[in-house]
Amino acid sequence: MNIFYNQHGVGDVLFVQLTTERPKDIKTETTNDITLINDEETGKVVAFNLFNASSYMEIKADGQLETTEEVVDLLKKAIDKNGVKLELDVDFTPKFVVGYVEQKEKHPNADKLNICTVDVGSEKLQIVCGAQNVEAGQKVVVAKVGAVMPSGMIIRDAELRGVASSGMICSAKELNLPNAPEEKGILVLSADAVTGEAFQI
Repeated sequence: MNIFYNQHGVGDVLFVQLTTERPKDIKTETTNDITLINDEETGKVVAFNLFNASSYMEIKADGQLETTEEVVDLLKKAIDKNGVKLELDVDFTPKFVVGYVEQKEKHPNADKLNICTVDVGSEKLQIVCGAQNVEAGQKVVVAKVGAVMPSGMIIRDAELRGVASSGMICSAKELNLPNAPEEKGILVLSADAVTGEAFQI
């Protein structure tokens, strides 16, 4: 789940994204202060807008809101108050984590891409990476599917030149870290970084 608020741009509305999927066609359904956004093909709710948001919770600034248990609880109360039937099943696990590159193979269809197997603690991910300095045995920062990069880009499951990729191995610049080097390449962490631990950006 990703939650955005931009009072100066669009008014007192929370935009709540429930999935990283991009439906081809959407259908909206409004009940009181809530507009559900449905994937027309599957009927699944992919997002919703909460109008008059500041009457349901305190919002201190524009931008992305942290998805905490408290915020989700307030959203559930707002949903109930508006008489909308919608279950919120939220993953509170961190989206930026320390990963360990177990394996690196050349991409069969692209000279500058590699296919990496990355252990992120709770699972192993296949990530296609174009950085020249990625190597097996490194500790790296992984943005998991659902992560929102500082640029605003949302990490989605993807297919790069015919190979599935779940997540992104990040550079310091992509993470908007202070004093990030200008040269291209992923951020390599020290060997004592703990695989699966959250990485704070």
